[in-house]
Amino acid sequence: MPVHRSAFRFDPPFRVPLALLGVRPETCWVMVDDDTLEIRFGPWRLRTPRGNVAGAEPTGPYRWWRAIGPHLSLADAGVTFGSSTGAGVCIRFVTPVPALAPGGRPRHPAATVTVADPDALCRALTG
Repeated sequence: MPVHRSAFRFDPPFRVPLALLGVRPETCWVMVDDDTLEIRFGPWRLRTPRGNVAGAEPTGPYRWWRAIGPHLSLADAGVTFGSSTGAGVCIRFVTPVPALAPGGRPRHPAATVTVADPDALCRALTG
């Protein structure tokens, strides 16, 4: 499969606060190829083998306080990398992966990303 790269959607009200964290359009993307899923959200990174992806579904809209910035879900230990409240993709993993903190803990069973084209990312991950 050719490399698929998804840009994040940035809602204008959140651009400046996210930029203060190092999260800008040029530092945020999701890349999928035959072997790897890689998410970059400013200084945060998640990388896992493509075979570790159990599924992907479009999700949203979201409440801003639950979606904007890097977040840990207290409900399911999933990670969110959010720059928009409109829509995104929830990517589920076979084996939980590290993403938020150095040292490999906590590990997350899913990641939500607020990309510009959620349907295209879902097709790239499930096709």
